[in-house]
Amino acid sequence: MDVMQTVQEGASITTTTTFIIYILFMLGVGIYAARFTRSLSDFILGGRRLGSFVTGLSASASDMSGWLLMGLPGALYTSGLCESWIAIGLTIGAYFNWKLVAGRLRIYTEHAKNSLTLPDYFVARFDDTKHITSLLASVIILFFFVIYCGAGMVSSAKLFTQTFNMDYQNALYIGAAATIFYVFIGGFLAVSWTDTIQATLMLFALFVTPIMVITSLGGFDGTMEALQSYALSAPEHAGFNNLFYGVSWVVVLSSLAWGLGYMGQPHILVRFMAASSVKAIPNARRVSISWMFICLLGACLVGYIGKAYIISNNLESLLPDQEKIFVFCAQNLFNPWIAGILLSAILAAVMSTLSCQLLVASSTLTEDFYKRYFRKKASQKELVWCGRFMIVLVSFIAFLLAMNENSVILDLVGYAWAGFGASFGPVVLFSLFMRRMNKYGAFAGMLFGALTVILWSNIGATMKSFGFDLFGFWDVYSLFPAFIVSSIAIYVVSLLTIKSENTKNLTKFYDELNAEYKERLGAID
Repeated sequence: MDVMQTVQEGASITTTTTFIIYILFMLGVGIYAARFTRSLSDFILGGRRLGSFVTGLSASASDMSGWLLMGLPGALYTSGLCESWIAIGLTIGAYFNWKLVAGRLRIYTEHAKNSLTLPDYFVARFDDTKHITSLLASVIILFFFVIYCGAGMVSSAKLFTQTFNMDYQNALYIGAAATIFYVFIGGFLAVSWTDTIQATLMLFALFVTPIMVITSLGGFDGTMEALQSYALSAPEHAGFNNLFYGVSWVVVLSSLAWGLGYMGQPHILVRFMAASSVKAIPNARRVSISWMFICLLGACLVGYIGKAYIISNNLESLLPDQEKIFVFCAQNLFNPWIAGILLSAILAAVMSTLSCQLLVASSTLTEDFYKRYFRKKASQKELVWCGRFMIVLVSFIAFLLAMNENSVILDLVGYAWAGFGASFGPVVLFSLFMRRMNKYGAFAGMLFGALTVILWSNIGATMKSFGFDLFGFWDVYSLFPAFIVSSIAIYVVSLLTIKSENTKNLTKFYDELNAEYKERLGAID
């Protein structure tokens, strides 16, 4: 049968059934997890009882949102191997995040008054009785998470529009509702357990899909022949097969800078805080990095060799949106049952990240606003229900942002990733390694990091309009300069205000935490 005849306008009954079964299963996990959710600590951190396998996979799944199966493949489909630098930067950054941050943060947050959120941790770590760090951190979390959650909803809506030939707005309703429900009911345990299942599904999808594409093109030789033919077809395609073609220092630096962002992502850091023990961290790191390497490689291959599949079969006109290349390949190369499972992997990627982001945003509103400023003596049951209400509130705002169906997933994710990475990355890192860091330094670091990300693109556009664009400096990904600005602010402001702080208590607290970390993890890491 001709390939053109296999392209379906809507999803088959089989594929639809697979989707429904998957969604119902996720909802069932949420309902089951609700049985173990009795306190705010359970709702936010699962009672700190995640094992190394769940910690590792859930940390990775909560990181790799819909951009893994849509945004990243779409970028490689459009520009070729040069877009792989993002994946390289992320892998390096993730490793160092596990190595430098995970174990220490697990120890520090537990003994910093059993902190449940990043704002909580900053208050305890810096003896911030005025809560200036907590308030600013909460505002930053809510601002950037609304954008991040919006990106997740856009991903799910694009999936449903391509798979079911559905109107974008209706697709948005369904994708958002499926995720909101199981987070609303089960909290952190539901998110972590479903993330583990979803990570396994994503791994399967990104392993088998490139293999099937290569097979359909007659093997590796046929695939490379098609890619070489495409590269020679026009001058603008010449660098499609070259990792270094047209890659300037700006591209490399910007891509590697994505890795810096890991140290400031609240929805990833919270997984470290929830580990059952610091001894679980090394094994969790190995699980997470192995999963990440395979999935990023698979995602890059889907976009790269997906180009060969499309051009070899003259299907360009049937793929108006490059971010749907994985969906297109799954629909046309597999039988409906397998296609349904593979397409569920995209929903898994979206749900895993969106659910964790909603939970962290909800936790911040509940723990750092509602409890701290309005109901200090609220019961655990009241706080859990408040957290659930906050999930709905954040979801509604993100939903409004996602209503623009022309939004580019990678752009939305890139902006939010930079915001968190620059605001919290240096603060978390310095809090774990700088003895004399204080609340004023932390406040300055968050403020200058966030402002630099927000202003960088605008300043860059203005400077370029006046001809000030030396070596493409203003095209550097905003996370890199913002991370540096934030780090300088932390160091300088902490030293300038050292006399206004009780440095002896801060350094004593730091030394106690650091000594415990070395005792409990140093011997096994």
